[in-house]
Amino acid sequence: MNVKGVVFDMDGLMFDTENLTYKLQCGVLDAMGLSGLSLDEYKLTVGKRTADLESFFRDRFGDGFDCAAFRVKCREAYIGYTDKHGVPIKDGLFGLLRHLKALGIKTAVCTSTTFCSAERTLRIAGALPYFDELVCAEDVKNGKPHPEPFRKSAEKLGLEPAECVALEDSINGIKSAFAAGLIPIMVPDLIPPTDEIKPMCRAVCASLFDVISLIE
Repeated sequence: MNVKGVVFDMDGLMFDTENLTYKLQCGVLDAMGLSGLSLDEYKLTVGKRTADLESFFRDRFGDGFDCAAFRVKCREAYIGYTDKHGVPIKDGLFGLLRHLKALGIKTAVCTSTTFCSAERTLRIAGALPYFDELVCAEDVKNGKPHPEPFRKSAEKLGLEPAECVALEDSINGIKSAFAAGLIPIMVPDLIPPTDEIKPMCRAVCASLFDVISLIE
């Protein structure tokens, strides 16, 4: 596959932070006197923006659910954990990043999280120097599955969308990349590809190791 740019999602794709976030959220909910958020319910929140998350948690726990306090406590829990233990890195990430750098292929991160959070996670993991551009929540009006985030990523790299591979673990991410005209490759995390999503993917890989052989 001859490409000029690769655009990476972050959580669940580069880092095993979806599983971590689920565990931390359950701990915060317990401390708030709430419980019972199943993994299947959590999966419904993957790849969603703040407004959608707030709607989900209010539907789940009632209109009185304090979304702002929940976000703050989850953020504190995440920072505390990663300060102590670091960021859990997905297999093959640095092998792929070194491969792309050796080929002179441009790279970007396209994430629904804020710049502050994304920059910190990438820095702690040691991955920040490998990326030419970051596209974060503040950079777009419309989140995934809207095509704007991936269109913006290709634009910041100075490339046409069709010249870029998009690496995603989420269904909304694949929809966004496909609609934006990039070449979607899915590396599933918590959610397997659906029958709707499979035709949108150039490939479905078991890990980032497998992506290396696709990009030359």
